[in-house]
Amino acid sequence: MAKDSAPPVYDENTIKTLSSLEHIRLRSGMYIGRLGDGSNLDDGIYVLLKEVIDNSVDEYIMGQGKRIDVLLEGEKASIRDFGRGIPLGKVIAAVSIINTGAKYNDDVFQFSVGLNGVGTKAVNALSSHFMVASFREGEFFRAIFSRGKLLKEEHGKTEEPNGTYVEFVPDKMIFGEYKFNTEFIQQRMWNYACLNSGLKVFFNREKFEAKNGLFELLSAEIGDRTAYPICWYRGQHIEFAFTHTEAYGETYFSFVNGQYTSDGGTHLSAFREAQLKGINDFFKETYNGLDVREGIAAAVSVKVKNPIFESQTKNKLGNTDIRTWILQEVREAVVDFLHKNPETSRILRDRINSNEKLRKELNSVKKEAKEAAKKIALNIPKLKDCKYHVEDGEKGAGSVIFITEGQSAAGSMVTCRDVYTQAIYALRGKPENLHGKKRTEIYRNEELFNLMMALGIETDVENLRYGKIIIATDADTDGFHIRNLLMSFFLNFFEEIVVAGKVFILETPLFRVRNKKMTKYAYNSRERDAAVSAIAGAEVTRFKGLGEISPSEFGQFIGSDIRLIDVNIQTIKTISETLDFYMGKNTPTRRQFIMENLI
Repeated sequence: MAKDSAPPVYDENTIKTLSSLEHIRLRSGMYIGRLGDGSNLDDGIYVLLKEVIDNSVDEYIMGQGKRIDVLLEGEKASIRDFGRGIPLGKVIAAVSIINTGAKYNDDVFQFSVGLNGVGTKAVNALSSHFMVASFREGEFFRAIFSRGKLLKEEHGKTEEPNGTYVEFVPDKMIFGEYKFNTEFIQQRMWNYACLNSGLKVFFNREKFEAKNGLFELLSAEIGDRTAYPICWYRGQHIEFAFTHTEAYGETYFSFVNGQYTSDGGTHLSAFREAQLKGINDFFKETYNGLDVREGIAAAVSVKVKNPIFESQTKNKLGNTDIRTWILQEVREAVVDFLHKNPETSRILRDRINSNEKLRKELNSVKKEAKEAAKKIALNIPKLKDCKYHVEDGEKGAGSVIFITEGQSAAGSMVTCRDVYTQAIYALRGKPENLHGKKRTEIYRNEELFNLMMALGIETDVENLRYGKIIIATDADTDGFHIRNLLMSFFLNFFEEIVVAGKVFILETPLFRVRNKKMTKYAYNSRERDAAVSAIAGAEVTRFKGLGEISPSEFGQFIGSDIRLIDVNIQTIKTISETLDFYMGKNTPTRRQFIMENLI
C-alpha cells in the first residue's frame, strides 16, 4: 500500500518578499483589473494608457500645460505633455517605487485621480519596454526600463519645452496577444477633452477639444433625442448636464477628477437627489422621483480632494462627506436654470405629468398580474437560481445568470454549473419582439415578465440580482435571432444595464477535434484546422447546438475557460435608429438589406 506523500515543508525558507514591481507583475489583476486582448474598453492595455494620460491631465488641472500628444504606433504608445515635468532627481523613483509621488501633497495636486502612487509604476512593471523623460528648465533626465528593471539612464541639456514624455509597450508575457482599438482610445480622448475645457488632446494627430464641457459630451451621446434644450451648469467643483429623451429608464455618465465611474457612487446619488429637490422646489410640488427621472440622460463630473474608490480600477466613489455641498449646489443650479428658461420648464412639467400617467397605467396592469407575481416571486418557472446574488456582497459579486435557448441547452448547464454563483433561465423558444411597444406589454408576456422578475429589475435596474447577464444561444440563425430579440428587449426597456456593461454573449466551441489520446475544442474554422494539423488521425465533430455538448464537457466552457463577448455601446444616440431598422416594421427595407449583404 502506497504511503501518503509528505506535506510540503512550511518554514522560514518558504516566506518570500517581492519587490513592489515584482508584486505588480505577479498580481497584475489587483492593480489594473482584467488583462484582455484589447477587444474590450476595460482591458488592461487601456488602463495602462489611462494611468499615464491621467498624470498629464493632472498637470493641466493644476494650470500647467494646455496640450497632450498621444501617439499609437503598433504596440507602442507614447504620451507627451507640456506641464512642469517630473523633478529630475526623482524621475526613476516616481516610476518605480510604490508610494512615491507629489500627489500626496495637497498643495501640489489638489484634484488628482491617482492618489495611491501606483499608476505609472504599474505601467512600468507591466511593459516589456518603458521609457520616461522629463524636461525642466533646459535640462532633461531619461530612463529606460524593461519589465520594471532599469536598463539605462541619462541626463543632460535640452532645448525641449518643459513637460514629460512616456512611451511603453505592454508586455506580451502578461497580456498575451493584444491589439489596441483606436475607436476606444478616441472615445477616451473625447472624454478627457469634455471633462477639461480648454485642454487640447491630440491622438495620432487628430485634435480633441470641447469648450463647452459636459454639454458637448451629452450632446454627442444622445444626438437629437432631447425633449428640451440641455440644462448645463459648471461650478468650481461640480459640472453637470441633463435632459430627457424618449428612452425608458435613466442614463448617466459620471466622473470623479476625470475618472469615469461606471458604477456611480455618492456623487451620482447626491446629484439625483438634488435634481429632484430642485425641480420640486421650483414647481412647488412633491413629484415622485421615478416620474422626474424616467427617460433622463445626464452627465455629472465632480472634483474631490481625497477621493475614496471602492477598487483600484476606480469604478465607484465612496466619499460620503461630499453629499451636503452637492445637494445644495445642484438644487440651486436647477432652480436657477428653470427660472431662466420658462419654455423648458413647461416642457419638463408636461414630461413629468406624462411619466406619472404612464406609471399609473403600468401600476394598473401590475395589479392585474398581482397574484401571478406573488407566485413568481417564490418560484419563477424555468429559473434554476444560484445561492448567492449581488446583494450578498463579495460572495455574490461574481454571480451570473445564463439565458438559454430551450431546455436541452439548459440541461447540460444545470448539471455542471456552480450552484453558488451560476443561475440559469431557460426560454421556451423565440421570445416576442416588443420593440416599439410600451412597458406595460412586459406584463402581458409571461416569459419576458418572468425574466424581468428573475433579474430583479422590475422597479429599478440597480436591483439587478446578478453581476452579469449572459445570453447563451446556439450559433445558428435561430440562436442569432433569439439573441437579437433579447438585446432588443434590454435596449428598449432596460438600456442602463447594457450601457453599464452587464450584458454578455457566451462563446461555446463549434468543433471538437480528437483522437484516442487527445481532445481539442475549436471556436472557429481557423482553430479547427490548427487542431486537425496538431492531432494525428483526428475525428471532427460539429456541434449544432449547446444541447449536443455533454455536461461532462460543458463544465469547462462556463468555468475557468469561459469565453464571453462583451455587449458594449459606443454611443446611445444611435440605439433607437438601429433598433427601428433591425427590429421594426420596415420588413421590405430589411429584406432588401439582407439580400444585398448575405454571404
